[in-house]
Amino acid sequence: MTQVKIDKIIRSKRKTLSFEITRDAKLIVRAPETIPLDYIEKSVSKKQAWITDKQKLVTEIYSQVRPKEFVHGEGFLYLGQVYGLSVVDNGEPPFKFDGEFHLSRTYLPQAKELFIDWYKKQAYRTIKERVDRYAGVFGFKYNKFSITRAQRRWGSCSSSNNLHFSWRLIMAPLNVIDYVVIHELAHIEEKNHSKRFWNKVRLMFPDFESSLHWLRRNEHLLVI
Repeated sequence: MTQVKIDKIIRSKRKTLSFEITRDAKLIVRAPETIPLDYIEKSVSKKQAWITDKQKLVTEIYSQVRPKEFVHGEGFLYLGQVYGLSVVDNGEPPFKFDGEFHLSRTYLPQAKELFIDWYKKQAYRTIKERVDRYAGVFGFKYNKFSITRAQRRWGSCSSSNNLHFSWRLIMAPLNVIDYVVIHELAHIEEKNHSKRFWNKVRLMFPDFESSLHWLRRNEHLLVI
C-alpha cells in the first residue's frame, strides 16, 4: 500500500497512467478503465519521491499567491506583460484597456468579473487566431472551439476533436499560448502523451520545452 494519499482517481479510455498535483497539493491519478486499484497504488508508490517533492513545491509557490485587490497601481498580466490598473472617477466605459487598465470607481464591486469578461474576449480572439493558423499550417481539422473558466487545465481536446482553452491562458506570453495550442492540436491525432505525441509536438514547435517550463514555473501567477 502506497504511503502517498490518492485524493482522486479519474478513469477513462486512456491507455496510460498520469499524475496531477493540484494547486492545493492534492494528487489526482488519471487511469485506464481496466487497470486494477492495486496496480495504481503500486505505480504511485514508485513515484512517491516525485509526488512529495511536487506537492512541497506547489505548497511553497501557492502560499505566496495573494488575491487581487483591484486597487490603483496594481499590476495585471496580459500576454506575458504586467500592466497597471488606474481606478478613475466616473469612467466611461466602466472598464477599458489602452496600454493600462482603467476601471471606474463606481464599478469596483464588479471589478473581478469585468476583468474576466475582458480576458475571455481577448482569449477567444487571440487563441482562436493561433489555433486556425497552426491548424492550417499543419493540416489539422478540429470540430468546435471554446474558451472556458477551467482552473486546472490550460487546454483540452475531446474525443470528437473539440478544442477548449482556459481564459487564463491569455495572461501568458504568446509563445506559451502557441505551445498549448500546438499541444492540443497534436491530440487530434494522438490521444495520449506517448513518445509519438511528444515527437509530433517537437516537430511542430521545436522549442516547446522552454514554453512548458515557463508555464510550470509561472502558472500560479495566471490568476486574478
